[in-house]
Amino acid sequence: MSMNVAEILGAKVLIVDDQSANVQLIEQLLTEAGYTRVTSTMRPQDVCALHRKNHFDLILLDLQMSGMDGVQVMAGLKVDAQDSYLPVIVLTAQPGHKLRALQAGAKDFICKPLDLVEVKTRIHNMLEVRLLHKKLETYTAELERQIEERTAELRESEARYRSLTELASDWYWEQDENGDFTKVSGPVLEMLGIQVDGLTEDAKSTDVEGCDEQELAHLRALIAAREPFLDLAFSRVDADGTRREYRVSGEPMFNAAFRFVGYRGIGLEVNVDWGLST
Repeated sequence: MSMNVAEILGAKVLIVDDQSANVQLIEQLLTEAGYTRVTSTMRPQDVCALHRKNHFDLILLDLQMSGMDGVQVMAGLKVDAQDSYLPVIVLTAQPGHKLRALQAGAKDFICKPLDLVEVKTRIHNMLEVRLLHKKLETYTAELERQIEERTAELRESEARYRSLTELASDWYWEQDENGDFTKVSGPVLEMLGIQVDGLTEDAKSTDVEGCDEQELAHLRALIAAREPFLDLAFSRVDADGTRREYRVSGEPMFNAAFRFVGYRGIGLEVNVDWGLST
């Protein structure tokens, strides 16, 4: 991210000084340097209103003025600030006032009498920083908007996915990162013989009776490794000796920050005798 010369020369600059000679000198300096949007005022009381209206990229502010000094002006600008960056360079003839100006919120200072080369350099540098700050704010806002849109799209896609999988399978389930069931559609717990401590939002499997231990261990290892699986064979034997076989598919879920948040999956019971889904 960088600024070109045209962007800097097109920035909005306000000169605030109660001495007309100082205003004219800086106006002439900026005009000759190619700046095209320079405004000035000799009334410090008007600065806040002018800034609210024009959103200046830089304010060159004399620190010692009659009626209202530069520190008071900066205090008013802070109250009206629409962003966290106060774009002020203070002009002062008193070296001892530099710290006071910086503590009041000024980003830089220029000592009087003015060194014209120094003035141009400091103004150019400050405007480059200010415009980069604005670009970053715009980029961040756009990125947040895109993330919100993408999150909404993902939620809509997930809702469609869930609806389709529920129609195409005997059951659908979701578990959080701790293995607790958060969503169950269809008789998944009954069909797999999973016992839970009450089917609540934080229900967690505590026992799986009649299942093949190797198959169960393999399934749990895949989930622990956050690996997707497709049509994984899974079987169990009921108390009456009936053998049930299933095909289970699942995938890990991640949030917008790419943090693992759990698993979701579907399952089909397969008729052993006929090889048909029931």
